[in-house]
Amino acid sequence: MKKIASGAVVLVALGWTGSAHGADMNYGARAPYTVNQPWNGAYLGVNLGYAWGYVHNNPTEPSGLAGGVQAGYNWQTGPWVFGAEGDIQVTGANDTFAPWKFSNPWFGTVRGRVGYAFDNIMLFGTGGLAFGELRGETFGLSESHTRAGWTVGAGTEFGLTEKWSAKVEYLYVDLADSNFTITGAPNGYRFGVLRAGLNYRF
Repeated sequence: MKKIASGAVVLVALGWTGSAHGADMNYGARAPYTVNQPWNGAYLGVNLGYAWGYVHNNPTEPSGLAGGVQAGYNWQTGPWVFGAEGDIQVTGANDTFAPWKFSNPWFGTVRGRVGYAFDNIMLFGTGGLAFGELRGETFGLSESHTRAGWTVGAGTEFGLTEKWSAKVEYLYVDLADSNFTITGAPNGYRFGVLRAGLNYRF
């Protein structure tokens, strides 16, 4: 849990640093974005990050790179931004603690987002449904379960141009327990993911 909580601390530090740089950004002949300019509408993007966590009722702690795509829609009223976003991720998160190996080949989320925008920077919180696969292996036997759960997180998004934005976000994901025959116990995957992304607004 300490490792997962540290992701939130890193995210807050990155967000404050990015906000400070954004305030000093040299726009040249172009004025900074106003709060009602950049965030409305549909968007599509990609992301890459790192996931780390633990398997409930098992000593393994799967971790590894995670990357995928996201799509969403924002509605803006004044500085407030409300939206919905879905993503699907492929991950290399795995760990072996003899005689077990657990891995999380993929996961996805469907979330609501609430943000506050100033100039070309938006701070947001997010939460909703999570789903994904937990795979266990031992003594040549393999067993996979796909489970639903929940996720919550926060992030910072930066408007780069009228159409492009970049983001840094942290999510905590809880994939619910299911009974694994190979361990004789209910196992689920709890993990954090810290990632950077790039979005294009239509």
